[in-house]
Amino acid sequence: MFLLPCCALVLLLLTCLALEPPPRHPPPSNPAFRGFQRRFLLGYLPALAADWLQGPLLFQLLHSRGFLRSQIAALYSCGFASNVAFGLASGVFVDRLGRKKSCVLSSGLCSVSCLLQLSHDFLALAAARVLAGLGTSLLFSAFESWYLHEHLERHDFPAEWIPDTFSRVALWNSGLAVAAGLLAWLLAEGLLLDPVAPFLVAVPFLALSGIFTGKNWDENYGKSRPCGKACGEGVRGLVSEPQALLLGLVQALVESILLIFAFLWTPVLEPHGIPLGIAFSAFTAASAAGSALFRRGATGRLRLQPLRLLPGSVLLLALALVLLALPLDPPGDFLAVLLLQLSCGIYFPAMAFLRRRLERGGDPAGGARWLRLPLGLGVALVLPALPGDPAGTRGVFGAAALAALVALGAAGGVLGTSRGDEGLRIGDEGLLEGDAGE
Repeated sequence: MFLLPCCALVLLLLTCLALEPPPRHPPPSNPAFRGFQRRFLLGYLPALAADWLQGPLLFQLLHSRGFLRSQIAALYSCGFASNVAFGLASGVFVDRLGRKKSCVLSSGLCSVSCLLQLSHDFLALAAARVLAGLGTSLLFSAFESWYLHEHLERHDFPAEWIPDTFSRVALWNSGLAVAAGLLAWLLAEGLLLDPVAPFLVAVPFLALSGIFTGKNWDENYGKSRPCGKACGEGVRGLVSEPQALLLGLVQALVESILLIFAFLWTPVLEPHGIPLGIAFSAFTAASAAGSALFRRGATGRLRLQPLRLLPGSVLLLALALVLLALPLDPPGDFLAVLLLQLSCGIYFPAMAFLRRRLERGGDPAGGARWLRLPLGLGVALVLPALPGDPAGTRGVFGAAALAALVALGAAGGVLGTSRGDEGLRIGDEGLLEGDAGE
């Protein structure tokens, strides 16, 4: 089963190159902007590389420590719970502490988490997962918030230049994800090192990010808002805006399903002898192909609208989960997982576009966090109780497929309640800042 993921990886990378639409505008040539953009990328990209290195072999590492599947699930739950719970207040926390300090703190928390992976003690590993959840939450909130403030407020660069930076981030992020899977495979299987090796390799990247950010970035802060007020605004937005409520339900259901998948993909594929690092690279390439497909469809001749692409991506997700619920052969399982990742590549930019366009002066993610909280914590609580036999795992995927169908109904509701709303459509200007970011 070595040839299948290798061939899939090559084909998906070629597909990404073929689907990627040409840039609508020439890149900015302003030297001051280029220098500022370079400083941002040098601080952000190493942290993203370190995050990807921690993904491919986590389950295998914990299993090599002698833990039972239920114990491994409990460790995963610690990370999921800390990420979901802290995500509710992460925006307020970052604004108060300072965005640069939050970026440095993210690198520090993730570094300690990686070093704790050397331990064989359950409590130490549980602490590692909690720290990883906190650090990851900061990673995906502080860095981009810092950049947008610096770009618009301190340097007063045109907003039209922002997509150039985030398109570069997306391109580099996809490449780093693929490289991380291959490097993890090379370290753990090619060089016969312990599965902890990718975690240790991630530490220098985190140190580089933290040190560079601390020395070369200026501090900035957001509006000082009480946490209760910020959360209340999110709840009021859900109650007063049916579209926001339905969109938040889609996000909460889909991302809860992905939490379960993050735990189950290794037990599904590892018994087939599929190299996990190479499989991980193929997954990320499939997701990148989905994102390229979204950009091609949204900005090409077809001008497909995110309102329609979102239900389509959820339908693909449900189909992939149905396939995983069936007793397929190893190639079938692997291809089903690739389909799931392809659907995610379409889902995330479509969701980001609609969420930002529904912001309208408020917090686009605040209400969704309230819906994510009970579902995410529910997943964290039930994960250790999931059946460990193959038939039970198939049943879990079947239940997840039903949840995806509920999400599909909610996505259809967003489409139905948004007909004629030009604010949720891509106009002649194409995708703007933040429209196609996660």
